[in-house]
Amino acid sequence: MQISRRSFGRIAAVAAGIALTFPASASFAAEPEHVTIRFLASQGGLAAHELADALGYFKDTGITLKNVGYAQGGPASLFALASGNVELGSAATAAVLNSIAGGNDFVAAYASNGINKTTESIFYSLDGSPIKSIKDLAGKTIAVNTLGAHLDYTVREALHSVGLPENAAKLVVVPGPQLEQVLRSKQVDVSAFGYWQKTYEGVALKSGGLQKIFGDTDVLGEIAGGFTVLRRDWIKEHPAAAKIFVEKSQAALEYARLHPEETKALIAKVLASRGENAEIAQYFTGYGVREGGKSVPRDLQFWIDILARGGVLKPGQLKAEDILYDPANFAVAGN
Repeated sequence: MQISRRSFGRIAAVAAGIALTFPASASFAAEPEHVTIRFLASQGGLAAHELADALGYFKDTGITLKNVGYAQGGPASLFALASGNVELGSAATAAVLNSIAGGNDFVAAYASNGINKTTESIFYSLDGSPIKSIKDLAGKTIAVNTLGAHLDYTVREALHSVGLPENAAKLVVVPGPQLEQVLRSKQVDVSAFGYWQKTYEGVALKSGGLQKIFGDTDVLGEIAGGFTVLRRDWIKEHPAAAKIFVEKSQAALEYARLHPEETKALIAKVLASRGENAEIAQYFTGYGVREGGKSVPRDLQFWIDILARGGVLKPGQLKAEDILYDPANFAVAGN
């Protein structure tokens, strides 16, 4: 086929117009937004977003994670989030709901941990102790990692389940690495190892001499134990980054479920890089979340109902669907 000189000129003009509109240096794929997400780590463990980072899931996404220290417990993490010192927090579900009820506009991004028969919080007394059931906790001293979080509310619900006042036991704050020591030295009657502290529990059990009183699944069933949370205004400002952050973190949770031994190795590597005892990674039993790292409304509604029963929340004050992260509620350009 022969193209006339006039037709060729028209084609050349169109091509030139395209070249002006789309210069050679232009990219059809939008560059990802570059954001830094600061967070507080927990001793002896790795959050799913930290695991995702170690797996390289955030490579080329524009997301950079920055560890700015340690949190003693979930409430401290939420306080740092509310004050703007970090971009994400992580705490027990009850603590998250309390914080939201107190005026913080937080969104439950993903279930950070959960409890099932493999990964659960367990309350221990020493072998030979008369403390063998929940009813025996009345008047006793229980070591927990922090107040106002999962173990605190688990004790309250446990006591309530057997007809005892929710404040029938005395809780004292003990850092995770010292839970075994204070129990063996009889400074407390009971030590509670949270579902996120299975590494410390594993060390304690290896030494023997402990008897299980109960696990939190005996009281709560299988449920998300806590959530990683983001500020709603931050999500609105960075909807694409928030979506990627949640999806990659959930992907890491699923990786850990399917590859437990490889996950232990990664946890050990990160703990060593932080100057912590890498040996305890061998006792990691999983994150205890559902397949795919997904959560369901009951994970929040269960605690909403309990807090309403105790007068902390007004009936209908909070709804699970308003708190759980749903990317459809946050517009992302191009979607």
